[in-house]
Amino acid sequence: MSKLLKIVDDLETKLTKILGQQAILQEEKTNLLQQNNNLQQQLNKQQEIINSLEEKYESLRVANTIVGSKEDKHATKLKINTLIREIDKCIVQLSD
Repeated sequence: MSKLLKIVDDLETKLTKILGQQAILQEEKTNLLQQNNNLQQQLNKQQEIINSLEEKYESLRVANTIVGSKEDKHATKLKINTLIREIDKCIVQLSD
């Protein structure tokens, strides 16, 4: 009978230890999920900043070509010609 009590006592000790470890892991999981959410929000903010800076860069690049920069002058001319063609198409459609 003493042997059976020792086995039950050992089992109870192991179960208590496992439950303690489970509580620790659950808390760690909660912390990691919160950290993940924070990092995701930070990533979204950084992506918004990148998009904004890319738009500003494109605007500055176009402005420089209009002012006289030779780097993208050809691209700007093509863009203007495309816009003019689109306007002409709209005028034709309005005329019909």
